[in-house]
Amino acid sequence: MSEKSESMAERKIREAMERGEFDDLPGAGKPLDLRGANDPNWWTAQFIEREGLEPLATAPTVLALRREAQGFPESLAEYEEEELVRELLRDYNVRVKRDRLRPALELPVPIIAPIVDVDEMVERWRALRDRREGA
Repeated sequence: MSEKSESMAERKIREAMERGEFDDLPGAGKPLDLRGANDPNWWTAQFIEREGLEPLATAPTVLALRREAQGFPESLAEYEEEELVRELLRDYNVRVKRDRLRPALELPVPIIAPIVDVDEMVERWRALRDRREGA
């Protein structure tokens, strides 16, 4: 390539290669992973997998809230104090209400997370703990 036709970016890359700045990079000499290359979100999916991230970390908050609600009361079973359980449930409801105030994120149908009835969930928590203690 003549110097006239070489762009600044190409020149910088060539110089970096000559200095060995690309040597010993992870994946050097290995084929590219093109699994799911037809998926428009392929890069994000591979990044999440490669970095060991929680998949919902990049999802809208409402999806994490819905998953959290699906875990009740089992996710609360480790807590022994009712007041702490109530506080965790109230905190969850505050986060749901805060999320509902945000504008929708290009979703065709708005997704909402449920508000939990704190008293009902505490009753379910008590029943779960009683079953576990009786077992």
